[in-house]
Amino acid sequence: MASFKAILRNDPEELIQLLYKFNDAKTDGDKTEHIAKQLKLKPAQIVCAIGFNAHLPEATEIPPILGYKNTEALIQARNEFFINDIYKQLTLDNVLSIYASMKNNDDMQRIMEYLLERRLTNIEKRIDETVNSIIIDKYREEIRGMYSDDVVGIDFVEKRLEHADSGFRALLNEVSLIVESKMIPAGDIFFRDTILPSEKKKLLDKGLIPEKLISMRLSDPKISKAEKKLLNEYARTLGK
Repeated sequence: MASFKAILRNDPEELIQLLYKFNDAKTDGDKTEHIAKQLKLKPAQIVCAIGFNAHLPEATEIPPILGYKNTEALIQARNEFFINDIYKQLTLDNVLSIYASMKNNDDMQRIMEYLLERRLTNIEKRIDETVNSIIIDKYREEIRGMYSDDVVGIDFVEKRLEHADSGFRALLNEVSLIVESKMIPAGDIFFRDTILPSEKKKLLDKGLIPEKLISMRLSDPKISKAEKKLLNEYARTLGK
């Protein structure tokens, strides 16, 4: 049976052969649901696996097989599933597979950044409402995959860093992930006022900030009391 990952990467001929095998013109109701059931997948999985397949534009025969008028309609359904599903129909592994398939694909990166702004907002809203530890753990892994597979560009990252009260960014250890991905140097992030002291502490603990930069930051009279206390304490440990 075809897996989510395989469908995501199949070429047009393989996709058409697979779907025609389970296509039934006499099927009453939802064609996507019927085919997904035959493949032992959920509707969101079949729509997103095919919808994010890089070869979809070449296979205009596919959307009607799934019950969609055209490629645009299928893509719209894909977007809705991806934005709104929070690890129910689409598993964490499905999401990470989508990210891995987009590496070095600039066109898909721009599309994904648009979708991610809405998806991440929905996930963070759900976490705020439920404080569900399982969702939090999966969200951490998703954010790690997002950066390790270069799914987003510098403008997206800058938006994530501009919020001074981002408890989620700290929860996800996102600043460290950004530095590890080499998108923005640790020293650059260290001097930003929007980065929380707790986030800067992680950079310090990893030895990513030279003593000279700590002294320069301490010389800024505008830094918060919390950050000043942190840096002074860290500077004292260096002097021992």
